[in-house]
Amino acid sequence: MLKSLSTAEAMRYSRHILLSGFDLDKQEVLCNSHALIIGLGGLGCAASQYLVASGIGSLTLIDDDKVETTNLQRQVLHQESSIGELKVDSAASTLRRLNTGVRLSTLDTRQSESQLHSLILRHDIVLDCSDNIGTRNLLNRVCYGANKPLVSGAAIRMEGQVFCVVPAKKSACYACISHLFGEHRLSCMDSGVMSPVVGIIGAMQALEAIKLLTNYGKPPVNTLQLFDANTSQWQSFTVPQRQNCEVCGR
Repeated sequence: MLKSLSTAEAMRYSRHILLSGFDLDKQEVLCNSHALIIGLGGLGCAASQYLVASGIGSLTLIDDDKVETTNLQRQVLHQESSIGELKVDSAASTLRRLNTGVRLSTLDTRQSESQLHSLILRHDIVLDCSDNIGTRNLLNRVCYGANKPLVSGAAIRMEGQVFCVVPAKKSACYACISHLFGEHRLSCMDSGVMSPVVGIIGAMQALEAIKLLTNYGKPPVNTLQLFDANTSQWQSFTVPQRQNCEVCGR
């Protein structure tokens, strides 16, 4: 049974409801939506807090890491007192204080492909906030097979990217671009990352997820969005579906 907004909730989310074309109906859609976030690092912290503040109905968090001192520079849900805690526990604790009306679930173990498939089928959208191309390709494959939208984000040094995969629209998938990246895989540990860059990309992931869930605005399907923090500029590139793509190709 779909949940209707109470008067108090309508007041809380009134700045959404005032948006032209968003209104009460779309806020109720959002409040009945279930999102899955993989990775509670810089991207996941930013994306999850905006989804929770925006009134997502329920959120499942997956990460098997613990909070370290070096995380605190950019992973804004974790605090100094969180060092040594599981990231999902630390993040969930902060998010519950942000909005008690959101249902939160956590998983602190890596999921197999079959486990992910079963889990993704129970959610409306997936946000890939992981930090490696292997996980991104896995999530892309499982989401496409499960016909669930995926919002993939990545950030390193002074640059970031956002890419939306919408199987229902037969969109290009992450594998259509990941084959261009080669075998060299950079990490924040090796190359560094500017703290606000992960916040910008994570917030964009939350924005695109809300647009996809509520059918609001124009989600950038078949579009790779790149952010250059050195110049503070965004660039968008059309991504055609590869005919021979092993995931989405015809």
